[in-house]
Amino acid sequence: MDGTVSPPALEFPTEVARAAELALARKATDVVALDLRNLSTATDYFVIGSGASDVQVRSIAEHIIEELEAEGVRSDHVEGLSAGRWVLIDYFDFVVHVFHPSARQFYQLELLWGDAPQLRFEA
Repeated sequence: MDGTVSPPALEFPTEVARAAELALARKATDVVALDLRNLSTATDYFVIGSGASDVQVRSIAEHIIEELEAEGVRSDHVEGLSAGRWVLIDYFDFVVHVFHPSARQFYQLELLWGDAPQLRFEA
């Protein structure tokens, strides 16, 4: 079993779903949320998405940061924004990863956390 769960069977917190929606609003691809609560003490959820270029990766990440901040959800830490290959946005309870496709393929977070229940988001 690959851990993928249909939407009615698995619910994610509003902020996690909102981050995924914001990524899709900037045309992110392959957006998925992972429920890590039973697998990790570092964070509860990952949101993972891809941009087609460094510029798009930065644009997706900046959009998520700005819109969530406007909604009162502030990130604790951001890494990789200037390079645009892999941007990590830490919200403590959840972490957003926005990847350039080659970086996503290299790190394979979905495979690393393959036992985590997943919810895929589509535009």
